Parts: sequence; structure tokens; C-alpha cells
Amino acid sequence: MHRYVILICVKKNASSGYGQSEIISIMEQRIYLDNSATTRMDATVLESMLPYFREDFGNASSVHIFGQEARGAVENARRSVADLLGADTKEIVFTSGGTESDNAALWGVFRSGYRPGNHIITTKIEHPAILETCSSLERAGAEISYVPVDSTGRVDPSAVEDAIRESTVLITVMHANNETGIIQPIEEITALAGRHNILMHTDAVQTAGKIPLAMHNLGVDLLSMSAHKIHGPKGVGVLYIRKGTKFTPFMTGGSHERKRRAGTENVPSIVGLGTAARLALQRLPEMNSRVAGLLDRFQSKILDVIPGVRINGHAPRLPNITNLSFERLEGEAAVIALDLEGLAVSTGSACASGSLDPSHVLTAMGLRPDVVQSSLRFSLCYHNTEEEIDRAVQILESVLRRLRKLSKKNWG
Repeated sequence: MHRYVILICVKKNASSGYGQSEIISIMEQRIYLDNSATTRMDATVLESMLPYFREDFGNASSVHIFGQEARGAVENARRSVADLLGADTKEIVFTSGGTESDNAALWGVFRSGYRPGNHIITTKIEHPAILETCSSLERAGAEISYVPVDSTGRVDPSAVEDAIRESTVLITVMHANNETGIIQPIEEITALAGRHNILMHTDAVQTAGKIPLAMHNLGVDLLSMSAHKIHGPKGVGVLYIRKGTKFTPFMTGGSHERKRRAGTENVPSIVGLGTAARLALQRLPEMNSRVAGLLDRFQSKILDVIPGVRINGHAPRLPNITNLSFERLEGEAAVIALDLEGLAVSTGSACASGSLDPSHVLTAMGLRPDVVQSSLRFSLCYHNTEEEIDRAVQILESVLRRLRKLSKKNWG
């Protein structure tokens, strides 16, 4: 909240554009289209968590009634997550979030010794939680192959197969990209991994709760997800580990989570994750109809009213994400200008915010540097409305027209 007011004050000092009443009006009419970064917590989720901060505060590993009540709540949440993923409850491990889940999957397989080797295959468009972990693994003696993507943002399964060696122990490919929403051919890649007896992991942080998931169809051995992408609390996530998968715990110190993740369970957050997972499962039909329709409406209106727009990536994509580039626009400047008008969007991954480097995802797709720098990511959620979408297009058209005029004036 404070950051938002400061940004508005900067504009006021620069152009004397806003009075106090206008600031309040903008604050009340904010439109949030950055749901790939995080989502607002549902009121139902918060309500389900509150008792476990106060009345039902027991340690889920304690044998007395306080502990057993907490244990029951954790196991109920585990069932809800398993239902969302189409998995067995025994395959669900609670973590502190998607980043820990990714780290645990990669290090857990690498250290497991389930087969000889030190080679891991991933892609050039993975989330930093994967790419930075791969860098750490390289320093620990792993060899990493980074498979490219085509101009549509898709990984070619044959390129993954070409990268396989006798020493390959893991393939990790994200289910859908967090910047473009492009869905990867995980089933095909998992099938080829199976033919070579190699374990398969996917980062499904963006897909869980957005599209139907069934582990028996997806076929992966490990999968990561996070609560705050589905209107749950921050700081809690899941690592799915298929039964029988050889895995060495990333965190040690206790027998929690069937000896797969040590540490006292974060009961309130796990309960919140369980509620968010239950709601996400109920909302899947609407996500793939109404929300997908809102995204189509948004994208179509932008193409109609704003010239010089490029869609980055092609179907299949998630029903809530689009990545667009705008001619004669600097993305970071646009994000700030749009924020001042009450529209929250991003240039890409929140985990890369503050970096001066261009998007590694769009660069891997072969886009020119100027196209990459002019890109914006828009990500919707269940709570967005037609009125918000139409207003967002109006704000975007107005701000881009102004920024393009400034660009022409300053640079010719």
C-alpha cells in the first residue's frame, strides 16, 4: 500500500497530475492482472486457517488431543491436495513453497543414487527456482544440459531425447511457462524418460488449479506446486513424489512427512492450502470457460484498439496468461505508468524483478532484444470481471499512447 502511494506522489511532483481525492479514487479502483506472481487469499481460506493459530494450536506430531486435532487437519488438507492432483495422499509432501519443492526434487534425486550418473536435463525457459538450483548442482559435480525451445515457446520432446546420456538421472521440464503460459508436452517427455528408466520432474506451480491434472495421465515421478498461486497463503507448497520413487530428503532433522521433509508442520498454512486446493478443484470448469473467455476478450480488444502488438507464444496455453509485446515501448516504464493508473501487470517473473537482464524465456524463443524489452505479462484469475477487463484495456490504450508520444518526442 505504501509503495503505491509513493509512486503516485512521484508522478504528482513531476506533473502536478493528481489531487488527494484522485489518489483515493485510483486506489479504490485498482485492477490486478498479475496473478501469476501471486493471488489474493480467498476469504474462505483465511477463515479456515484462523482456528489453527489460536484454539487448535497443537503440534501435529504430538500424541495428545491438541496434537491429534492438528494432525487431523493436516491429513484433511493432504486429501484435498491429492484430489486436485489426482494423486494418492501418501504421495503428497508439504513444503514451504514451490522453490523448496523444486530444490528438494532436484537435490533429492541427484543424491538418491537410484542409478549411476550425474547428468540432468532441463530447458532454457525454466523458472529461476530450477535454473539456479541447476547451477548449484553443477558446482556440486552435476552435468546439466539445457534444451532449447522453438519460436512458439514449446520444447521438442525429440530434443530432450537427443540430450539423454547413459549418465542421465533426471529430466525436469516445467508444465507451463510462467511468463508466456505455454503448456509443454509433459506426457510425451515423461513417456520417453520412462523408456530410458530416467526419473521425471515437472514444475506445475502455474498449472495446478488452472487446468485439470491427473498424475496417472501426466506420468511424472515428481511435481511441484505452491499455495499462493491458487488463492492460498504464501510460504506453503507441495512436492508430489510418486510411490516407489527413490528420493533422499532435502531437509533432515525429524521424521515428519513420512521422513521426506523434516520440520514441524505449518498447520495453519497447510489447512489454508487444503481449502484453496478444494476451491480450485471446484472452480476448474469456470477457469477453463469464463476466465479463458475473459483472457480472449482482453487480448482481442487490445489487438483491435492498439497498433503494433505481438502475441508471444502460441497455443496450447493456460487459460489465464498472455504475454504481449508493444512496438516503441519500454516494458519497465510501462509497468510503472500502468500502476499509477491503477492497473497492476508485470514484465515477467516476480522472482526476476529488479534484474536488468532481458527475459531469458523470450530470449530463448528467439525474439529480438527490442521485442523482449517491450513485453508485458497479463495474468488473470477466478475473481476478475468483464468490467475490469474492459477498463484494463482502456487504461492500457491510454498509457501506451502517452508513452509512445514521449518516445517519439525524445528519440524521434
